[in-house]
Amino acid sequence: MQIGTAAPSAEELRAAKHHFIHHKSIKDHYNVGAFEKDAIKCLNTLFKVHDVVIMVGGSGLYVDAVTKGLDHFPKVDKSIRASLNKDLETKGLKYLQNLLKERDLVSYNTIAIDNPHRVIRALEICIGTGKPYASFLNKDKENRPFKTITVGLTAERALIYERINQRVDIMVQEGLLDEVITLLPNKDLNALNTVGYKELFHYLNSEWELDFAISEIKKNTRRFAKRQLTWFKKNKDTLWFDYSTPSEKIISQLLPHLNV
Repeated sequence: MQIGTAAPSAEELRAAKHHFIHHKSIKDHYNVGAFEKDAIKCLNTLFKVHDVVIMVGGSGLYVDAVTKGLDHFPKVDKSIRASLNKDLETKGLKYLQNLLKERDLVSYNTIAIDNPHRVIRALEICIGTGKPYASFLNKDKENRPFKTITVGLTAERALIYERINQRVDIMVQEGLLDEVITLLPNKDLNALNTVGYKELFHYLNSEWELDFAISEIKKNTRRFAKRQLTWFKKNKDTLWFDYSTPSEKIISQLLPHLNV
């Protein structure tokens, strides 16, 4: 999944030590809770020899899991999720969205509502506990033994979207379709229900034309980028820089915050 996940190149991996790159199989069960534990364990080791560690990523939930800790939810009957997944298949995402709107308007207005996994997670807590999913958020969390400085790079939205379109074209040129073909036997795995893969599965199943599948990858990536921007802008402590700012200038402005 080197191309579809835009994993760091061999040159980039040589330039700086990376962690959690291709460390799991698509067949492994892995979630944000497991990532939080693994990341904290890794950080505890790294901080023994480094004053500063850099975490780079696009998923706000996974970033927050490491920097702030996860919200804790009661266990609910697994049959609830199974039933909701069946509803997703037979009745569609819109049905589940409306169900969440009825049970928990706060979550409906704040979570990534077009992400079926997020909707189902919120609904299973609502149904299993009889309480809104939102009522369990932002409770007492374990304090982190490190200070977090959040840096965001920004650009005009039109430029972001243009770069996304170009990036998808480059991925296709580099062999994304061939990569997806090798993964076709595993197309039903949750890890492959992601942008760049699910669209090309539609093409390989003769449901879409190739050009349309590629256009859908671009559209869904743009939507994902929009959700990322919305999530990250909620953090009022983020230090924002234009993407063209020289790295030396960014570092010089970060130094007063580091205390190292």
